[in-house]
Formats: sequence, C-alpha cells, structure tokens
Amino acid sequence: MRENAPLSDALLTLRQISASAPRLEGVPSGVEGLDELFYTTSWQDGRALVRPLGGLPRYGVLQVTGVADTGKSLLVEQFALERTRRGESVLFLTTESPAPFVAMTLRARAEAMGIDWEAVQDRIVFLDAASHTVLMHDIPTLLRTMAQGIKSYRVRATVIDSITGLYEAREMMARDVVRSLYEWLKKWHQTALLVSQKRSGHELLTAEAAGGYAVGHILDGTLVLAKMLVLSPQQARLYRVPPGEIVRLFRIDGCRLCGHDTATHLLEITPTGLVRIGPRLEAWQQGGDREDA
Repeated sequence: MRENAPLSDALLTLRQISASAPRLEGVPSGVEGLDELFYTTSWQDGRALVRPLGGLPRYGVLQVTGVADTGKSLLVEQFALERTRRGESVLFLTTESPAPFVAMTLRARAEAMGIDWEAVQDRIVFLDAASHTVLMHDIPTLLRTMAQGIKSYRVRATVIDSITGLYEAREMMARDVVRSLYEWLKKWHQTALLVSQKRSGHELLTAEAAGGYAVGHILDGTLVLAKMLVLSPQQARLYRVPPGEIVRLFRIDGCRLCGHDTATHLLEITPTGLVRIGPRLEAWQQGGDREDA
C-alpha cells in the first residue's frame, strides 16, 4: 500500500454494512430477573411496543463490575452453565482462581440450578491463566490460545473472571488490554461477560472499575453489582432490614446494543449460592413506606 494512501476498504455504505449485520436476539443468562431487563422497541399504529429481549443481547461484550462479595463470579458462572444447558460451548478464562477450584464452585452452582453435571462438563473449556501466568502478561499468546479453544470446541460464549487480572499492577495498560480483547471477541462473534473489580473508593453504582471509567466505556455495556452495610435507623427503614444487615443492589449502566431498564434493583444471593435480581429499589422503598404507615 502506498504510504499515506487512504484505506478505501474501510469505507462502506449502510446498505453494504447491513448485509452482514447480526440479528438482535436474547441469550438467556440463567440469572432470575435479569433477562427481562433488556428489551426491544417496535412501532405499531404509531405506538411504541416494548418487548423483553429474553436475555443478554447476542454478541454483546458486557462488563460485570463491583467490589468484592457482590456476586460477580456467581453471576458469570450461572451464565456459563445456562449456555451449556442449552447446548452451547463456553470458554472460561480464569485469572483469579486455578481452574480446579473454579470447577468446584461450578459444580455447586450446577446443582443449585438443577443442571445435569455430567451433561455439561465437556461444554465448558477452561483457559487457566491463573496457573499459566504467561497468558496474563503476553496478550498475543493469550488471544492465539483463545482462538484455538474457540475453533476446537465451537465456542459461542466467553467468560473472563477477571479481566482485571490481565492488567493488575499495571493499570496504565488497562485500556489497551480491554480494547484488544473487545475487538477480538467481536471478531469471533462471542457473547461475553467480563468481570472487573472496583476499588473500595469507587462510587458504588457507577461503571467505574479498576483501570478507570474508559475500561467500561470500551465495552457494549456494564452490569453493576453493589453492596452496603445498613447502620443507621434511617437506612434500616429505607431498606426494610435490621441495622447490621447487608443490602445488595444491581443496575445496568448502559447498553449500546438494545434498550434496557435503567432503575436500581435489589439483588439477592440465595442460600444455595445463586444470584437473583429483585424488584426496583424505588418500588421496594415505597412498599416499605406504606407498611410503616
């Protein structure tokens, strides 16, 4: 190519692009209360009709962020198992716990979800960067290895727990790492959930994560999980729990692929270790006010 020549291949009309655009469809997540929060809008007789998408948007690459103990890993494990229940293969990149320990928690999650453990074991493909640390420091090698896994096992969904592990102690590289992975996952037509860690000083319900705001903005959307310790009588009345209890919250902080609920919801971790998205916080608080009255 001649130096400084324009890149003509990058210029396409909307008609040309539309021929290869994917169809918007929902991918069930395995998380109760989550799939109904994404929706599509159509028009009939001049009226807007909102319909639940029935899952996460297919081919979406979404961040799952929050501080420790908010349910991030539980949520992505439920997603991975639900995809296998439906016959898909999942690539599970672990940078935090070695793969055998993640397998142990996945088995507990499968039992809680009523999933046949024997039927899904060959559909989850681990990439154990926690045990093979070269994968965390050499992104080209990581991507080549992921490509091999996707081609060999016909993977359609990817989980990374966590993406923060790929730039830990070198957060100046966070945007480059996230951008490389995002573009790569799009190229391979993956529906993906990427766990990222919040620092304790970050605001609870924002998309900010380790690496800064731009980390989440590179991706298609962000699922924010939060928790707060209820201490004052006012908080106890507001959240309808005794002082000393933990309240967990959830919100979708943007999704460029489809419409979504913008409200803050209660989040529950059940005694069996499953994440469940509950009612809108506003409706819950108003219900509490009515009962108090």
